[in-house]
Amino acid sequence: MHRFISKAVVIISAAALIFTSLAGCAKKPAAADNYAVVGITQEPGIFDPHTVVAAGDEEIIFNIYEGLYKFDSEGNLNPCLATDVEISGDASVYTFTIRKGVKFHDGSDLDPADVVYSIKRAAGLLDGQGGVALVRELDPVSEVTDLSDGRVQVTLESGNSELLSYFTTGIIPEGYDNCQAAPMGTGPFKFDSYNPGQSVILVRNENYWQKGLPYLDKVTFKVCADMDAGLTELSSGSIDIFPYLTTDRAAQLDSSRYNILSNGSNMVQIFALNNKVEPLNDVRVREAINYAINRDDIISVTMDGAGVKLTTAMSPALGSYYDTSLDGTFDQDLEKAKALMAEAGYENGFDITCTVTSSYLIHVNTAVELASELKAIGINMEIKQVDWATWLDTVYTGRQYETTVIALTSTYAPYDVLERYRSTSDGNFINYSNAKVDELMEKIPMTADSEERTALYHQVLGILTEDACSAYIQDPATITAVSTRLEGYHVYPMYVQDMSTVKLAQN
Repeated sequence: MHRFISKAVVIISAAALIFTSLAGCAKKPAAADNYAVVGITQEPGIFDPHTVVAAGDEEIIFNIYEGLYKFDSEGNLNPCLATDVEISGDASVYTFTIRKGVKFHDGSDLDPADVVYSIKRAAGLLDGQGGVALVRELDPVSEVTDLSDGRVQVTLESGNSELLSYFTTGIIPEGYDNCQAAPMGTGPFKFDSYNPGQSVILVRNENYWQKGLPYLDKVTFKVCADMDAGLTELSSGSIDIFPYLTTDRAAQLDSSRYNILSNGSNMVQIFALNNKVEPLNDVRVREAINYAINRDDIISVTMDGAGVKLTTAMSPALGSYYDTSLDGTFDQDLEKAKALMAEAGYENGFDITCTVTSSYLIHVNTAVELASELKAIGINMEIKQVDWATWLDTVYTGRQYETTVIALTSTYAPYDVLERYRSTSDGNFINYSNAKVDELMEKIPMTADSEERTALYHQVLGILTEDACSAYIQDPATITAVSTRLEGYHVYPMYVQDMSTVKLAQN
């Protein structure tokens, strides 16, 4: 369950960094019980909004930084640090009106110069960056100008109708270069401290521009070894909120002490097949794997049925951009799978390894079920569990693996979902390559007509399915346990922990 859009990754050893309170930020003493503790199973690593790569980091910094636009719990993209935007007819110029009365966590006022600096930094336009975008989706930005009337104009190299959702990237103070050690934004909570292996602590931003928010004085993101450890802490009362549960684990909790909330996740759980590794470089083998597995059974085993079966690389949560005509393409057909294996020269099967992160039980359980089902066509799959840092370094960044199971997250935008399949994408960790997909992904942002863009997305999904680039399993429901001492928590259709609306329950 991690966001792996293509971004420049700053590799920093979290264990080597001890973060302390921000200097000069006076803190109001917290009420004894006006706090919340959120259990997380991924060790935080990057707090810079322009270099963050893992969704587990983003769910924390969502509370610290804000962009010009921001998604809400319904998946709507709304104005945030901008009050509105004007987009030129050819979508090559975006002009944002910057919100007044917003302060950064150090008390300084947000102004257009901060926005110019932040977007230039994200787009790689600052002196010394060499034109290398930190937020790769903002690479098309060629110029950012303060219009001196409270507006900021962003000019692109060419028209791009799909860019607005990427202006959710965090805005930081002009010239600020210490985001990793001392995150500084405009969000509802201020960074307080990070103790590696234990917790990240945020405190209330008393100058937050949305009056009345947040309600809590303190939020602690507590690191748990895995889901079972998190459930133990949840049951003992040492944490209040624990997301990404399986249905069976949620059912074990005392309903008088916890509310169980659920929502579609807009995630794509993938049995990723490294297209450059033999025999997975043979489309017939990849097709055989797709036909060999029973997605309904996997969803039943791993999520007690609380998941949406997938055929291709996008969730139906994205509405018309999803192509329903592809549904059922790879319904289980063992005879067809065996025939494809024989045609590819592997009638006797082969051995393969699945490297999976131990941090998420759903992926481990999915791998176990996959291994069982693949035996029917002679594939013997060994499961190798690794910690999150190792997975990120070896599988995602290094691409030194054969297969893996992970859930891909994205912003609530179709381009963000499919951008990783371009052959040159940093996020293309499955090593997929198709010239036609590259061509279509170049064409989509330059297509102004929404119906034409939708048709292009369908073409991409069709090619990915025809190439059986990997095996897609499910969009798992996001199931979260919330202590009855709290209210106001919303489950987002994306990987977010929005703590701004959470408050003590009124008894």
